[in-house]
Amino acid sequence: MVHRARRRPSRRQLCHAGLTASSLMLAVPAALAQAVSPPASPASAAGVLQTVTVTAERRTENIKDVPSSVSTLSGEKLDVLTSGGQDIRLLSGRVPSLNIESSFGRAFPRFYIRGYGNPDFRANASQPVSLVYDDVVLESPLLKGFPIFDLSRVEVLAGPQGSLFGRNTPGGVVKLDSVAPEIGAVDGYGSLSYGTFGTANVEAAKSFAFGSAWAARVSMLYQHRDDWVNNTHAPGPTRRTEGYDDRAARIQLLYKPGSDFSALFNAHGRSLDGSARVFRANIIKKGTNDLVDGFEPNEFSTDGRNEQRITSYGGSARLRWIFGDYALNSITGIESVHTYSRGDIDGGYGASFAPPSGPGFIPFPSETAGALHGHRQVTQEFRVESRYAAPLNWQAGVYYFNEKFISDSYGYNSLGGGAQTSLLTDTQKSTSWAAFGSLKYDLTPALSMRAGLRYTKDKKELVSNAAAIPLGSQVNGTSAELSDSKPSGDISVLYKLSPATNVYARIATGYRGSSVQPAGLFGPQSIAGQEDTVSYEAGIKSDLFDKRARVSFNVFHYDVKNLQLTEVGGGGNSNTLKVAKKATGQGFELNLDAYATPNLLLTASASYNATKIKDPNLVVAGCGGGCTVTNPSNGAGSFFIDGNALPNAPKWIATVTGRYAIPTASGGEWFVYTDWSYRSKVNFFLYESVEFTGKAYTEGGLRIGYLWNDGKYEVAAFARNITNKVVATGGIDFNNLTGFINDPRTLGLQFKTQF
Repeated sequence: MVHRARRRPSRRQLCHAGLTASSLMLAVPAALAQAVSPPASPASAAGVLQTVTVTAERRTENIKDVPSSVSTLSGEKLDVLTSGGQDIRLLSGRVPSLNIESSFGRAFPRFYIRGYGNPDFRANASQPVSLVYDDVVLESPLLKGFPIFDLSRVEVLAGPQGSLFGRNTPGGVVKLDSVAPEIGAVDGYGSLSYGTFGTANVEAAKSFAFGSAWAARVSMLYQHRDDWVNNTHAPGPTRRTEGYDDRAARIQLLYKPGSDFSALFNAHGRSLDGSARVFRANIIKKGTNDLVDGFEPNEFSTDGRNEQRITSYGGSARLRWIFGDYALNSITGIESVHTYSRGDIDGGYGASFAPPSGPGFIPFPSETAGALHGHRQVTQEFRVESRYAAPLNWQAGVYYFNEKFISDSYGYNSLGGGAQTSLLTDTQKSTSWAAFGSLKYDLTPALSMRAGLRYTKDKKELVSNAAAIPLGSQVNGTSAELSDSKPSGDISVLYKLSPATNVYARIATGYRGSSVQPAGLFGPQSIAGQEDTVSYEAGIKSDLFDKRARVSFNVFHYDVKNLQLTEVGGGGNSNTLKVAKKATGQGFELNLDAYATPNLLLTASASYNATKIKDPNLVVAGCGGGCTVTNPSNGAGSFFIDGNALPNAPKWIATVTGRYAIPTASGGEWFVYTDWSYRSKVNFFLYESVEFTGKAYTEGGLRIGYLWNDGKYEVAAFARNITNKVVATGGIDFNNLTGFINDPRTLGLQFKTQF
């Protein structure tokens, strides 16, 4: 069945989406979208920064009192970033040291903190940066693309989190917290935005109160974009692409009969019908990292099919009992995701041996798809914490993780009408359990110490089978059983120089369990053993000028032993695990918020990350063709990568925002908000080459609007990627200079209301 082009929604369709939201929220006006920031408090209106609280150490604390690098996004900052209909990748570069990329479009985001991540695209890939959504870890990269909406805050915890979060967190944690229902609260919001390419957002949330012990909150999101990229090759099964319909909803129910017990239940789901990433053959100019002359972002040429579907759903129960000086917490989570994503990997049409073909050199056709089904993730944590009014407090608990899934990899013959030619099926089961504890001790009123320890036991089983593959003999019946056990933890000290200024130092360790890469058409199964990390960090956090400004600054260094790397593509067109004896990273991170005047709020953040692979004997295959590798060759088609930076690890990340308010005599407010982010150049692959080096990239946004009725209503015009800069943000090492690009400029209008 041909994948049909996505059409711009009519006014009737938009109204229908709004009515659906209305029935769901009961009181939401006809068509609403996008989160609304709460009205400015009297303190912030007077030009004084509000206290930022975080739960980075599983307790609610002032961010200044947490002895580690924690950056946050909330309120208007999040609202502005989501106005253009982007997915979770919008967080990339918005806080120090965070980079996010994907070769799957709105699915399968890959996170990097301090340059430390994993570009592996297989369904069973493990990442050293963990995503925790409403206290439940989302292990599968396909779960990590769940949309962000109705959030109270985003916390980015840099460096190993080996005691309180555990496995697969040596790079850090991205922590998302939804707005939770509260007893007696009946607030809500809603908004509608519409922009270029038919980009529409419908987002709304409503809290409900049921007597003195029950409360609920319902949140929903609908995002749409037209297919705006035209296929210039005819006949092609996919005529237009790069659009999407993305729907998500969350229902939370709170039971709190008194101060000693609470139960928060969460059910959520997502349905995405969209496009896989569009790969474009030979778009990089040889000898440079420029796009070819005459490149048109809204055109591509392919004889393959492009489609992507994701369905995910899950639930959690967070229970809390208070027994005097102690509290018992139980967090139960279950998640499931099902996907199918198909695209034309060669990025063009035909082949050199089957003309016509193009654009440029197409050595042979490659059209593939990946599917995940039978997925289930179950997690359970029990944690006891002390609540002493004393210098010593502690936490201790146990954790269990179980995941299983079936992953299918398909091959198709683009020259033969898209007929299926191969199927690889991998079944994986993973279990993990851990025991952990941490303590905080105030040695003096000014000096405190924290320490944590965790012991984790992991087990992973993989079985691979193949059908209709000429090389099936290297796949059928291959299997692997991996087992790891590892203690990890951290120790830190914090000293209060003054009531407004704290300094700290921290040493932390983390680890990533062993990984297995299934056998495929072009390579056998590969295995990489356990990866270990140790990090050193010191910093300062301070409120300045009577809380009109806030600054945090830290320096860090980390060492990774037996780093797991993924060799993708190359002359052998393989996807193989490699192990580097060592890798290092070091740098600094800075956050600054300040009211320059009572009506002008400025924020800035920056980070420097110098990463390096250290293994003089490690070689990887060079590009299949077309690129200029700058690493020394071993004389047999491979290249030494000792000294290279880690892939997708920019040295510099920086962002600045500014908001200027102009109050009116009628009590309203005009405002101008702008935000700009910068990311320096990156290597797309393990080897270094001129062509596959991503250009430095700056993206800006602008928002101009009016608030009235005490902030209850807002209307604004916005622009994302305001300079309309177009760059390659990733490449496909497929015997030609194939790549993919960033999102286009989006202009639009938005109306928001609170009730």
